Amino acid sequence: MIQKKILLIHPLGYNLANAGTDISRKANIMPPLGLAGIAAYLDRLQIKSHIIDCYAEPKSDALIIKYMENEKPDFIGFSCTTSSFLDGIRIAEYVKKIVPETRIVFGGVHVSSLKEKILQSYHVIDYVVVGEGEHTLHQLLRTNETDLEKIKNIVFRKKNGGIVFTGYRKKLIDLDTLPFPAYEKLPGYPSSYKLPIFNYPKVPSASCISSRGCPYSCSYCDRSVFQKSFRYNSAQYLYNHLKYLKDNFNIRHINFYDDQFTFNRPRVEAFARLMIENPLKMTFNCAARAEHLDFELLKLMKAAGCWMISLGIETGDEKLLAQHRQNPDLKMMRDKIHLIKKTGIRVKGLLMMGLPGESEESIKKSKAYVFALPIDDFNLAKFTPFPGSPIYRKIKEQGERIGTFNEDWEKMDCMQFLFVPKGLTKERMEVLFIDFYKSHFKRAKVLIGYVSMIWQSPDSWIRFIKDITGFLKFAFTNKRM
Repeated sequence: MIQKKILLIHPLGYNLANAGTDISRKANIMPPLGLAGIAAYLDRLQIKSHIIDCYAEPKSDALIIKYMENEKPDFIGFSCTTSSFLDGIRIAEYVKKIVPETRIVFGGVHVSSLKEKILQSYHVIDYVVVGEGEHTLHQLLRTNETDLEKIKNIVFRKKNGGIVFTGYRKKLIDLDTLPFPAYEKLPGYPSSYKLPIFNYPKVPSASCISSRGCPYSCSYCDRSVFQKSFRYNSAQYLYNHLKYLKDNFNIRHINFYDDQFTFNRPRVEAFARLMIENPLKMTFNCAARAEHLDFELLKLMKAAGCWMISLGIETGDEKLLAQHRQNPDLKMMRDKIHLIKKTGIRVKGLLMMGLPGESEESIKKSKAYVFALPIDDFNLAKFTPFPGSPIYRKIKEQGERIGTFNEDWEKMDCMQFLFVPKGLTKERMEVLFIDFYKSHFKRAKVLIGYVSMIWQSPDSWIRFIKDITGFLKFAFTNKRM
């Protein structure tokens, strides 16, 4: 059998000319763990793969052209969000001119939600991988064109022009059977990748994902990749993964990007005990829902090295929250935040502005609620309705009855107000957004907290001082330079 090759590309979500000076890129560059995982899986099956991450390599166009000319891969795989999809199309169009016989595959959350519509509109794409990519991409690379309908989770174009979605695979991957991601294939790993400033104590730091899916159904979350499934690595696998990162890359802090790290309490308990009994001298952050935290678990996590927990507060208006997520109990949220602080773990609050139903009054309630909490850091995102989320469908169906929506994919990055709730204007929302951030940073306890980071996260302060103008502009305007 002829050995096939695939180039895996993580395209930029914005104009290439801005890559070198974009402060959001400097503030947080997360490695494409999905592509690294696929590369490791394909390597194990003796399929040659190479990764080009356009975020870590701003001059990536030249690297892609060089690779195409020298290696002439059989396939090119793109992993795209909504905002990076059109940059992926741009790259696909010019690589097709270099090696016309190369097959173009797109995967990721954006194409998984739109499926057949993608092939109808973008003829440069040969296949769409819907959902998890490892097993499906392997089959695609090993299957003849005449047998494509046997592969689940793909969208392809028939010879007669018809477009087919082959349906979903019934058996999902056991996450403990997967190899660790091929971190060594990521350019400059780990130094090329950065966690948000003041969100880690030591470097080198890294990201990790130990579960897939989410058991909840919030209106604003895209469920198109993992559907309603929720799976996670075992505690032992998770410990072994961190040990691998420590032994091979000297990683000292991990940020778990799981949606619900603490949902399975026994798993977290077992993982924490492994970290306590066999110390790796590593710390970690995670995200959790308040419902799945209690004082005993928090104490155990703290002893295991938990440095910060992020909680999705979303809004301080309970009536608005009830429209978009289950169990909208802000008193319970406040009580759990106090418990987290009691154990000595830092707290980061995650909020959104501009959800359908938002008003000036609800924004005032959010400010009052958040500013009364003992949180150490917070992130305020500009609500964006992504194609795979329930609220996207509602906005498309109800239109101006609930607000106006400018569906510009390149700008759908949670840093621009593309949806404006009824009763507000985009200009007024920008003013309220900036006021929210400025009010936060003017508070004495917040300023004291960031000063304390000189000792708790010295690398963050070094990064901040190097580009203080850019970081302040990003914090107050949420706009790229």
